[in-house]
Amino acid sequence: MRLLISFAALFLSVFLLQLSSGGVGPLDALSGLALDFTAGQIGLLGSAHFLGFFIGCWWAPRLMGSVGHNRAFAAFTAAGAIGLLAHMLVVDPYAWAAMRVASGLCVAGCYTVIESWLQAKVTNESRGRTMGAYRIVDLSGSLVAQLMIAVLEPASYVSYNLLAILCCAALLPLTLTTAKAPETPEAPRLRPRLALSRSPLAAAGVIVAALSGAAFRMVGPLYGQEVGLSVDQIAWFLAAFVLGGALAQYPVGWLADRYDRRWVLIWLSLAAIASSGVTIGTQGLGITAIFLSAGLFGLTTFPIYSVSAAHAHDFAESHERIELSAALMFFFALGAIAAPYLASLLISLFGPFALFAMIAVAHAVLVIFGLARMRARPTSEDRTPYVYAPRTSFTIGRLLGRSRDRRD
Repeated sequence: MRLLISFAALFLSVFLLQLSSGGVGPLDALSGLALDFTAGQIGLLGSAHFLGFFIGCWWAPRLMGSVGHNRAFAAFTAAGAIGLLAHMLVVDPYAWAAMRVASGLCVAGCYTVIESWLQAKVTNESRGRTMGAYRIVDLSGSLVAQLMIAVLEPASYVSYNLLAILCCAALLPLTLTTAKAPETPEAPRLRPRLALSRSPLAAAGVIVAALSGAAFRMVGPLYGQEVGLSVDQIAWFLAAFVLGGALAQYPVGWLADRYDRRWVLIWLSLAAIASSGVTIGTQGLGITAIFLSAGLFGLTTFPIYSVSAAHAHDFAESHERIELSAALMFFFALGAIAAPYLASLLISLFGPFALFAMIAVAHAVLVIFGLARMRARPTSEDRTPYVYAPRTSFTIGRLLGRSRDRRD
């Protein structure tokens, strides 16, 4: 308990940052609708966020090495706050896209600093408890951020100002802590080929996970509006997805540690196809049915990244784990950059059901590829423990590396 209290400042910064960054995506989508942005322009905002996220993941470790943890965190937080505050000063979708690059940069940079700090302070004995608390704080912040949409008025300076205040407030716990900043870790090399060489299926899996999650969270409000949900109902719709994903972690982890992970991944994708169909089919069955379908969708799609990462690490050596985690995050970022814009274009062309049709097709391709990979080589006998892997920064591999090296 004393250890977790010592990390309270970092965890509070994570929670406040998640409230700010998790709220801007759906708020931008709803604001874009209120301002008559096209569907493609709304999708572009989500894609721009993940472009900034990728840039931040690559740049943040290098900036920390130049100016230190605290100054890097302050710089990234300032970028995020400026992007939020500028929204209602320049009401233009392409200007907003540039602002969303800043918000993505803020998220990746701040998480890189926090996770580097945690990595330097945890021990092997405390790693499991610390990561468990970290995941709970991160998921809780994400869930509350979706619910905030119910009280944030779209296209309002007050709403964006509130998110900017939360972003700035994330500065206070970390910068005012009396704990000494750790030494700056060496930036991980970005080697995408490492993921492809260790497991092509895992690389494909994280791309599909990005297509599912990024498209739903960034374009989900557009879908909700198209099927007749009010703003507060859209908030619960998005929250149901996050809650379903959180509830899936333990049972899916249990299955992934006991059965061939390729089969777990394949069955999850088949379930995702089914849940996409259920979501399309519940459009006219009432609010409760729509909420339940969103929870089911989160249940079937949210764990795919972690299962894919665990499968890739089964074929990796201990010294490769940090760079492999960064490589998987690279492929996730590629999928997340493309997904919102592509989904919004499909919605504008074919209607709201096209969002889940696109996701279902992606999972069908993953199923076929998974079956093909099962014929290419046997599964690894020396398997790593399943670990819920947050998609936060390239440095998350430092926190998860030793956890993966533990054998049952």
